Formats: sequence, structure tokens, C-alpha cells
Amino acid sequence: MKVLMSGGGTAGHINPAIAIADTIRKNIPDVEILFVGTPGGMESKLVPQAGFAYTSMPVAGFQRKLTLNNIKRNFEAAGHLLLSGRRSAKIISDFKPDIAIGTGGYVCGPILRKAAQMGVPVLVHEANAFPGVTVKMLAHYCDCVMIAVEDARKRIPEGTRIEVTGNPVRAEVLEYDRQRARKELGLDDRPLIVSFGGSLGARTINESMLDLLARSAKDGKYQHIHGYGKYGSFVLDELKKRNVDLKSCPNLDVREYISDMPRVMAAADLVICRSGAMALTEIQALGKAAILIPSPNVAENHQYYNAMAMVNRGAAEIIVESDITPELLTAKADKLAGNRKKLEKMSRNARKMAILDSRERIFDVVSDTLKKHGRL
Repeated sequence: MKVLMSGGGTAGHINPAIAIADTIRKNIPDVEILFVGTPGGMESKLVPQAGFAYTSMPVAGFQRKLTLNNIKRNFEAAGHLLLSGRRSAKIISDFKPDIAIGTGGYVCGPILRKAAQMGVPVLVHEANAFPGVTVKMLAHYCDCVMIAVEDARKRIPEGTRIEVTGNPVRAEVLEYDRQRARKELGLDDRPLIVSFGGSLGARTINESMLDLLARSAKDGKYQHIHGYGKYGSFVLDELKKRNVDLKSCPNLDVREYISDMPRVMAAADLVICRSGAMALTEIQALGKAAILIPSPNVAENHQYYNAMAMVNRGAAEIIVESDITPELLTAKADKLAGNRKKLEKMSRNARKMAILDSRERIFDVVSDTLKKHGRL
């Protein structure tokens, strides 16, 4: 059996695609899987590293803001779009897939649309509460749209078969329990706040976190692990200006990147972060209270809708980036971290949202679709 996978541009598209492919491979060991992505996208590195065959097709999105540079980019995007049908047809004709599965991103649109036109069954997985343009467009061509959260259903075109499957959870995320994680990290009974803005770092989160970090250095009220990201090293300089010596503050762990995230998240009492789909999936799986600060620099403002899916279920609080201040963030952190009953309630509500058998649900949809078309 052969499976064509497509999804790229961001980790939120790539990681679910790799997880789905890995699930299919574990259930059907002799399967052949081919990923289609863009030449310079993150997927061009991450997919081969995961052990899957990879081919690329140039595709680019159109820029809405009209500048001279963007006009040039739009001409290039139009050129790629004109050629995408022919390029997609060649990839599909050469590989001859039994099914095509996409997780969003520019490259996903033309390859899956062409697959459907050529008689290949098509499935789409949407990781966010607000589906992207590509996913909504592909809904007309596919056998089923798999959604991570119920909130996405109302934004999928009517008449589409929809299955709530959740997002695949990394196995290592579920390996730790809170007690073991805290013991390994050398933590005591004080609340642990974990904060981060992604691998590159979110400047707004870093700047707003300084007051809380500096205060905790003095009063030791909380234990705090903060990941400032690749471009957030100014945090260290700013803390020095506030006379914070991190070496003499055992309750503070300020580092560029939280490489042991499954352990750190398992130990946390309160998480402060962006609201990307995969981060929230892990927060829910572990049952963690959260303060979410959605990135405004994403398509369709989907991180806001991801956050509100948790807020509306009493599992998180939200701070819109345009409203954030160090004082507001500190006040919210104090309100939650100092209230054990509130944290426990939010934790239970987060855990209720978790779909821990996502991989099994997704594979059920894949196998049912293959059987329906006589390909399994």
C-alpha cells in the first residue's frame, strides 16, 4: 500500500503529518509513504529526519499587503500556482498512491486537489480550532476532515464528513507523572510556573515575564522555569540590571530552550505560553492550568480561537497580546498560582479536553476510507 502525505510551512502542520505517517507505518509495516513539501520549508529537514521519503514542489502563498517586494512575490506565487497542477499530476502518476492525506499549508492544496481529481481518496487533518483556508477548500474534495477540537466543526463547509480525532500526542509526553518529574528536577512543594514562547522566543512574553522573574528571585514565592528562545537572550541582561543573580536563585531556571519539555510540563502547576495547537494538545493531555497569550502573527488569528476553546471550558485564561503588560501578567499568575483549588479545577477541565487515543482514531478513519474504496 502507498500513502501520499502533505503538510508544511509550520510545525503545527508538519508534526501532525509525521505522527499520522508514523501511526500508519506501525499498523501497516510494509506501507510506502511519500511526503510532498516545499523545497526550503521546515518539512524538508524534519520529514527525512523522521525516516520518510520526501519530494518537493515549489508553492508559495499570496501576500495581502501590497508592497513592491510583495508584488514580486505574488508574481512568483502565481507562476508556481499555474504549474502546480502539472507538477502534482506527475508526482501522483509516478507514485500511484492508494490514499492522500494532508495537514494544511500551501503545498497541501494543489497536491491533494489533484489527487482527488485523479481518483485518489483524500483525507485532511485540521489541528486548530479555526481551520485554515487550505483545509476549508479541500473539504469539498475529501472523504473526511479530521478535526482536533469540536469548535472547528462549525467552520467546515456543510455536507463534509467530519470526525473528531484530536491531535496525536507524543508518547514521551505521557511517560512522566507529576511526582516523578518534580523529583528528577529537584523541586519542592512550592508552585512551579513554566513559561516559554517557542524555540525562537516571543519578545512580548519575555519582556512581560521580567517583573515576575525578578520578584521571585527576591521572595522565592514560586519555582519558575522560563525558556526565552533563540532571540530572547536579552532576558539575561535585563535580569542582571535588576540585580538578579540566577546562580544564587535555585528557584529560578532561566534557559534558552526547554529541551526536556515532557518532564518540565509534567512537573508544572501553571503554564504560560502561546496557543499553538500542539502545545495545547500536550497541556490538555497532562491536565495543566494555563495562561495563554495567542500569537497575533498567524493565519486567520487561529491561535486566539485555540485559546478560547480552552478558556470557554474553564481550562485556561487568556491575555491578548495587545493588552499584555508585566503588571497584568504578574497579577494573573499570582491569582492562579496562589490558588490551589483553582489550579486543580482548571487542570481537571483541561484533562477533560484531552483525546489520548488520537492516533487510533486517525488510523480508524484511514483504514475505513481505504476499505470503502477497496484499497485495503
